[in-house]
Amino acid sequence: MNEKEILAALTQVFHDVFDDDTIVLSPETTADYIDGWDSQTHVLLIVAAEQRFGIKFRTAELESLKNVGHFVQLIGSKLEGR
Repeated sequence: MNEKEILAALTQVFHDVFDDDTIVLSPETTADYIDGWDSQTHVLLIVAAEQRFGIKFRTAELESLKNVGHFVQLIGSKLEGR
């Protein structure tokens, strides 16, 4: 999957977790841009992304995330490493 495909799939994960089909993600998107993105929802997003992409994240990887673009890159590197 390329980054555009990952972003599209990740957008669907966000739609499902937040139950909001109007969310539009960009690489610059952070929790500040999405109502309801708190620590609990963050955990749900991580678990949903792991399930959607068939990967697992390490805590250290997640702690370094700054925005959706970094998350897409991390997912991409995980998918390449399978």
